[in-house]
Amino acid sequence: MKNLRITVNGTAYDVQVEELGGTVSPAPAAAPAAAAPAAAPAPAPAAGAGEPLKAPMPGTIVSVNVSAGQKVNEGDVVVVLEAMKMENEIMAPKAGTITSVSVSKGESVASGAVLVTIQ
Repeated sequence: MKNLRITVNGTAYDVQVEELGGTVSPAPAAAPAAAAPAAAPAPAPAAGAGEPLKAPMPGTIVSVNVSAGQKVNEGDVVVVLEAMKMENEIMAPKAGTITSVSVSKGESVASGAVLVTIQ
């Protein structure tokens, strides 16, 4: 198995691709193409328990100030997103506990991408 990161429309997906043995060259070329659509459902678990906090605009993650299990108050800065050379502080819309963090520092995100989930 190989672990790969595939970016589709600015959203990065981590996928596992199985290498198949044999001498047929078209089969390995088709496997990565088939793996990309299978990776699309990956963001769904991040929207699980709690309210997803989504990116208001496309940009690059400068810092992630929280981790899963951490308690936050309304207005706490959870992520800093750089867009058009400006750093935007993304704040918690409510008090709660971070159930998942879906982004990492340096990652590019699209508008509407789930950053963290708060319960």
